[in-house]
Amino acid sequence: MPLILVRHGETDWNVEGRLQGRRDVPLNPRGRDQARAVGRLLAGAVPDLSKRPFFVSPLTRATDTARLLREAAGLDPDLFVTEERLAELGFGAWEGSTMREIREREPAEARRRDAARWTHRPPGGESYEDVESRLATFFAALDRPSVIVAHGGVIRAALALLGAGARETLPGLHVRQGRAILLNSEGWRWLSQ
Repeated sequence: MPLILVRHGETDWNVEGRLQGRRDVPLNPRGRDQARAVGRLLAGAVPDLSKRPFFVSPLTRATDTARLLREAAGLDPDLFVTEERLAELGFGAWEGSTMREIREREPAEARRRDAARWTHRPPGGESYEDVESRLATFFAALDRPSVIVAHGGVIRAALALLGAGARETLPGLHVRQGRAILLNSEGWRWLSQ
């Protein structure tokens, strides 16, 4: 079943390299433009876009991306379902920090994370493995081609869960803001802008 996975547009914390996790950081102007651009892209690339349900993380950066995307695609901007299981990987005590700050403040914990990126759980946070587990019931219930607007960590976990990537390498996959992935039985690919 073909799915489209969209990462939310850019935020100021993305620019600064800060881990957002569950923090509700809004889109910046560039992120809003990215959301509109991916909406125009999907309108031209996906003939049945208006028939596909949209499932969206409840975090503002994702819901605003969905609204702007849908509006740019000529769809009702508010016709989507928010889904808690699509919320970003929780970084716990690390949220709001850059990896550089974490490496300076908690070098041993940062080394543990580097050694086991898929299974490492930051203090008070989640691992990719945890996110993959929470996504399992969501994806098992999907019964038709859909559009998912979420986050980099969620997209990496979804690719692993759906057999489209190796858990050892997916944490290093750069999922840029405001980009869309087409995932189907042949694998996955970026939709070009």
